[in-house]
Amino acid sequence: MEHFSLSAVLLILSCGSVCLVEADSPTAPVNVTIKHLKANSAEVSWDTLDADIVIGFAISQQKKDMLRFIQELNTTTRSCTLWDLEQDTEYLVHVQSISLSGTSPASDPVLFRTLKEAEKQQSKSKDEVTMLEVGNSTQLRAGEMIIIVVVLIMWAGVIVLFCRQYDIIKDNEPNNNKDKAKNSESECSTPEHPTGGLLRSKV
Repeated sequence: MEHFSLSAVLLILSCGSVCLVEADSPTAPVNVTIKHLKANSAEVSWDTLDADIVIGFAISQQKKDMLRFIQELNTTTRSCTLWDLEQDTEYLVHVQSISLSGTSPASDPVLFRTLKEAEKQQSKSKDEVTMLEVGNSTQLRAGEMIIIVVVLIMWAGVIVLFCRQYDIIKDNEPNNNKDKAKNSESECSTPEHPTGGLLRSKV
């Protein structure tokens, strides 16, 4: 009878400890999303409840046609990148939280398909074209600035030459006026009488 009662107490205690561990286990991650999807890689991110004390995460993946998940890696951050994926292939992924008391249930599996290599090359070509257009526009703007500077320098040179010619013409005007005055006086006078008068003949 005592043996039976001792077994019952141990059973109750073990059940209580199991329930306690389960109660302390973290909840499954939420908002599992896939971003930065490429032909051979994809980034997984997720959220956790604030009340959970988590020391890490376990990320598992599988091809859609496979029977079991493969635990890919563990991390302490809320995102990770899955590498070495096959192109144009469907994958399932789920995340589990890890705490000191145990591991959470798995999150709802998320299905995604990797890109084809042709799509990857096409996106890369678009990026290269965009960068090429940016480079061409930069060169075009630099050429326009050079042309504007050259035109301004030419205009400045023309203005300087005009000012010099104007000063030369202005300086020569008094000399021309003096020469004209001398010429007019010389025309009105005679060699005999510089004053311009005529001598009367003596009778």
